Amino acid sequence: MLRASLTTAVAIAAAISPSAAYAIPDPPLPPNVPVGEAATPHIHTDTTATPQELAPLLANARAATAKYATSLRRAKRNGYTTIVTQHIFDMGWHFMNPKVTDFDVTKPPILVYIKQGGHWQLVAFEWVFTERPATDPLPGAQYGSFAAACHYVDGTFQPAASEADCRRRSPESGARFGFWHPDFVTLHLWAWYPNPDGIYAGTNPLIRPFNNG
Repeated sequence: MLRASLTTAVAIAAAISPSAAYAIPDPPLPPNVPVGEAATPHIHTDTTATPQELAPLLANARAATAKYATSLRRAKRNGYTTIVTQHIFDMGWHFMNPKVTDFDVTKPPILVYIKQGGHWQLVAFEWVFTERPATDPLPGAQYGSFAAACHYVDGTFQPAASEADCRRRSPESGARFGFWHPDFVTLHLWAWYPNPDGIYAGTNPLIRPFNNG
């Protein structure tokens, strides 16, 4: 039952436990920076750069999820049946597999899709946590947030501080209540679509053409 998704959604956040820490090396000095006691280089670190340590993990993740890249139907057959949200501006639709409770980059709990006409394309993965992980589960991870909300079976949602504040039907569409979740820390990984704002950014300006799709 979708009501059970509440427990599962919280369980996903609570059960995900990063297994390794990654040390990100300091950025190299840019060329032509003088070296010596008088040198005081001002270095701008590019926060949109993808950490090199992520490359093999990303390769494995893409290989494992290639079957879903243009087939939402297959993803649903494999458990991604809960519509967490419909299209979010500059982000996409979110589909959750409630059975995924461990952190595994090759099997994310949430797949993010964009839609154009009748065609779906996988663009990103998402994980949620009840608090920021003490150890980053991916090298150089950057986080966002999702405020507590009531979610309905068609993917509509409404902010709400507690489940008691949730209406039994979506104020937007009339769809049945699905689940409520508390404030979440979120982690996106744009594994299947380029993002000029960075592979961990919460939104992606290149998704803008699909905002009306």
